[in-house]
Amino acid sequence: MSVRSRQIPQVAVPGILGGLGPMAHVQFEQCLIQGSAKRGAQSDQDHPVWLLVNGTSIPNRTESLQGTGPDCVPGLVRYAQLLERAGASFLVVTCNTAHGVYDQVQAQLGIPWIHLMACTSDYIRQAYPAVQRVGVLATDGTVQCGLYSRSLGQVGITPVGFELNSPWQDLVMQSIYHPDWGIKTTGTQVSTKALTVLEQATSWLKTQGAEVVIAGCTELSVAFAQMPALPLPWVDPLKVAADITLDLAWGHRSLPLWQAA
Repeated sequence: MSVRSRQIPQVAVPGILGGLGPMAHVQFEQCLIQGSAKRGAQSDQDHPVWLLVNGTSIPNRTESLQGTGPDCVPGLVRYAQLLERAGASFLVVTCNTAHGVYDQVQAQLGIPWIHLMACTSDYIRQAYPAVQRVGVLATDGTVQCGLYSRSLGQVGITPVGFELNSPWQDLVMQSIYHPDWGIKTTGTQVSTKALTVLEQATSWLKTQGAEVVIAGCTELSVAFAQMPALPLPWVDPLKVAADITLDLAWGHRSLPLWQAA
């Protein structure tokens, strides 16, 4: 497909698989727009063309990974292939937990899927070279698959998080999924209760030696962005992925970059 002209021609078209949950790709697109502005974008044509599928029909990723719900792989593959056919050069899936089936999906694609955990871990290693212990707040599915534990370990960082079924992990899950005050329900109007839970959970991670915390679920990225202060510096995988996406779009990095972590 053709892309709009600007002084530096766009060399790759991002394909965004969003809707996991409904606010995730919105937050990611905001990161892209803000990142473009910081790079000097002033007109429409200064922003890259990207493609988006709002894949809300894909089954719950945590339930899929735990065997308590339908398989999410066919839906991820279907929409990723749709983006590929439409002209996407690479894929960004705005859902941390979906990376639990990264290998199964990537094997059925002809374009690379940018791995959130791998690029976030690499970013932390470069941005915080002295950091040894990093806290992770994430869904049960992400924790069960050890997604951040594996990627952080590969760059020499010790992950700090909550055990499955522990009181703290249950509270983190409620902050995302609770039918009354969870972020998937409230959207951008994040409830005071969810914000309080996440602040307290981050404080607990700090007592365990965490020096930085990862918002390891895209709903948590939405919440953390609204918090004026946290007990620890936080890293947003969506922002990390947005910076890489812009680099790839304008040819400052080359494809492919990542394998499964």
